[in-house]
Amino acid sequence: MRKAVVEQSVLFVSILKWVFLASCAGVLVGFATTVFLKILNHGIAYTEGLQFYFLLPAALFLSALIITYLAPDAKGHGTEKVIEAIHRKSGKMNPLVVPVKLAATVITIACGGSAGKEGPCAQIGAGVTSVFADLLKFDDKDRKKLVICGISAGFSTVFGTPIAGAIFGVEVLLVGNLMYEVLLPSFIAGIVGFQVSSALGITYFHEPLNFVPVFSSAFFIKVCFSGIFFGLCSLAFIEIMHLVEKGSERLQLWSPLKGLIGGGILAALAWIFSDRYLGLGLDTIRESVEGAAVPYGGFLLKMLFSSVTLAFGGSGGVVTPIFFIGATAGSTFGRVLGFDPNIFAAIGMVSLLAGAANTPISASIMAVEIFGPTVAPYAAVACVISFLMTGHRSIYPSQVLSMVKSSSLLVEMGKEMRDTHGVSFEPRDMSIAGGISKGFDKVKKKKK
Repeated sequence: MRKAVVEQSVLFVSILKWVFLASCAGVLVGFATTVFLKILNHGIAYTEGLQFYFLLPAALFLSALIITYLAPDAKGHGTEKVIEAIHRKSGKMNPLVVPVKLAATVITIACGGSAGKEGPCAQIGAGVTSVFADLLKFDDKDRKKLVICGISAGFSTVFGTPIAGAIFGVEVLLVGNLMYEVLLPSFIAGIVGFQVSSALGITYFHEPLNFVPVFSSAFFIKVCFSGIFFGLCSLAFIEIMHLVEKGSERLQLWSPLKGLIGGGILAALAWIFSDRYLGLGLDTIRESVEGAAVPYGGFLLKMLFSSVTLAFGGSGGVVTPIFFIGATAGSTFGRVLGFDPNIFAAIGMVSLLAGAANTPISASIMAVEIFGPTVAPYAAVACVISFLMTGHRSIYPSQVLSMVKSSSLLVEMGKEMRDTHGVSFEPRDMSIAGGISKGFDKVKKKKK
């Protein structure tokens, strides 16, 4: 009886502790990300109507310059660096990352860089909570938990999806596993952060679909095939990102000079194709989900624009480009095959996130929070198929692999995705006799 009382008392105190700390983290991150989002919105409004792609060389040069000399950890798309800090440094982050990431991202996106705003929000949230943990003199374990709360709160506040944001913060770290010990504080931080940003005037994209599903085998098969297609699109985006990053690394040049070159490439691409692939691309995402026609190859061009932006000195996230790619790919899938383009644009948005980021659970919940419950079951099926179809790759190479996506494949587990040394195929005997034989072999081994 005494042990039970002690156990429940410790758990009660622990719950109170993390409710308080996660609420504080939510308030801090909600306020910090609101400041970032408002500055970003003002920056975008200031350059709106200009042929801003001519500013891109200067913008990427300046972004690379301040990152190189003030906070190198602010490089790239934000969330990747946070995952790396959690796995390698127990969440310890340089405080300069917060203002540098804010400034570099505003410069990049406002001048037309093809990047998103969720990565900076996750990195700003993680940086704020890391400093908060240091002030409270937390040990590595508690600091890591608080920084994960910062990721969840940052993701929740940028998209207005508190539940999906909370799950994303704990799902994105490990492929195929959830950190249950951080679920409660992540939920609280995400909800509080969302409420703070909403109260301070941030508005969000929510587009409930006028869609009453009538279950049929034909429609279900369409959804399954769409999941395969979106998984291949996720794979293409990951490979293009890595290819362009390797190309940038081969250029043995001063980083700001590479930014100048990358900005020039983007300006040329925008002049040749269209400037719709620059910036956040929210108008194109909305058009796709509302059923409007978008260019058939637009999702491939967005992959290229975003890869060049982030590999050549630009700062920003990858989830907003993923939404653009998913929505336009889904619209194309629907129109080419004679399906409803708006439904598959919505499913594509979340399925690309599930595949590229290896986060099928948070992507499925996001479908409910953004598009309503009617499309959610179908989006969830497509998300899981996309997640499996993408294979053992990720837009975040610092993710740790903790599952194999097929028992017929051999992959090293427990390592970061960038350190896994390829995948090999292991043929399986699927016959009844083969299965019985293996069963007898297992029994013999146990007896020995």
